[in-house]
Amino acid sequence: MAVSDRDVLHIAALARLGVDPARVPSLVSELNGILGHMGVLESVESGRGTWDVGESGSETLMRSDREDASVPLAIPRETFAPEMRDGFFLVPRLATHEGEGERSP
Repeated sequence: MAVSDRDVLHIAALARLGVDPARVPSLVSELNGILGHMGVLESVESGRGTWDVGESGSETLMRSDREDASVPLAIPRETFAPEMRDGFFLVPRLATHEGEGERSP
């Protein structure tokens, strides 16, 4: 499948992008080059089958959310976030927000 000038202008219009008409031929060439490389990659035998995200039985396995399943930090949390409230880090307000309270919730 090759990209044409018309395709580039149509996609630019959909994305609400202004494209200089003088730039269209180089964009067509670049996009067709990318598609050519993708065609080469499709022809490479990788020894693995292909799969489809929507294919039955290919759902991503999820781990259960347990507190004890967390990964330990390299340094203690208290060294970089000494204050917490309701599981959130409390950070000092920016100087531009002075007078609105000492800590953001």
